[in-house]
Amino acid sequence: MKAIVHHNYGSPDVLQVEETEKPLAGDNEVLIKVRAASVNPLDFYLMRGKPFLVRIMAGLLKPKDTRLGVDVSGQVETVGRNVTGFKTGDEVFGVCRGAFAEYRCAIEDKLSLKPANISFEEAAAVPVAAISALQGLRDKGRIQPGQKVVVDGASGGVGTFAVQIAKSFGAEVTAVCSTRNVDTARSIGADDVIDYTREDFTQSGEHYDLILAANAHHSIFDYRRALSRDGGGGVQMLQALLLGPLLSLIGSKKMRLVPAKINKKDLVLLKDILETGKVVPVIDRCYPLSNAAQALGYLGEGHAKGKVVITVEHCNET
Repeated sequence: MKAIVHHNYGSPDVLQVEETEKPLAGDNEVLIKVRAASVNPLDFYLMRGKPFLVRIMAGLLKPKDTRLGVDVSGQVETVGRNVTGFKTGDEVFGVCRGAFAEYRCAIEDKLSLKPANISFEEAAAVPVAAISALQGLRDKGRIQPGQKVVVDGASGGVGTFAVQIAKSFGAEVTAVCSTRNVDTARSIGADDVIDYTREDFTQSGEHYDLILAANAHHSIFDYRRALSRDGGGGVQMLQALLLGPLLSLIGSKKMRLVPAKINKKDLVLLKDILETGKVVPVIDRCYPLSNAAQALGYLGEGHAKGKVVITVEHCNET
């Protein structure tokens, strides 16, 4: 089978298409015939080996794991002997390691049946980005109906899901994005849209109950200033990890880092929400598996609206 690998760190040119052995499902795993996979910033960082913290986890001189890709959708090929929730032929989505390939194994608890009303490409766009948004808003932000919520970086992968999920919770959502993405933010249901090239919402004097910084354009101190007295902020950046706990201790405004914790329960919840049509994946571009390098390169430019998706075609099909 074909898979995307990288034996060295660097630009997208380090990515190669290689013939590798088709994997076998373990006892608690499902073998997936991959139909689509989406690209996340982590894939770009792992490819480059930057920032240096990545190398501490992935290998100092070269990657320990040459595979890339996490988000996946496809069809169940085989199941391990302990798997009870899926059968051959089921259409699924979730996460696995090395999703940029024709076949990959995934742990049963990291998968859900695919929403019936969306494509494989749309399903592959969901897991990491949508769960990051869901858990940031619900678990860390404790979002409530009627709250005033800001999504900073509203046109990116996490941001497009965050706007829609916050609306599904009954919040009043302000989307913050660049000029070129204002229409996208409006199209996914934002109540108000702020063009950050023209206005700094943290300097306006307006206060919000919750800020989710999907792509943080401000310091943690700026976000804290824009929060209401009892507001919370889900801030995805290193300074939140370093300063957030301290700021939370000295005041009532809470700042938290929001890493995604992929689990079956939330994947099933997202499946149900997607099937209602309240949340619709936003896809900027699709690339074939053989053009994975171009997909990573485009994501790295930082201008993608929503998600970048890799599609996988199988040569034995007509």
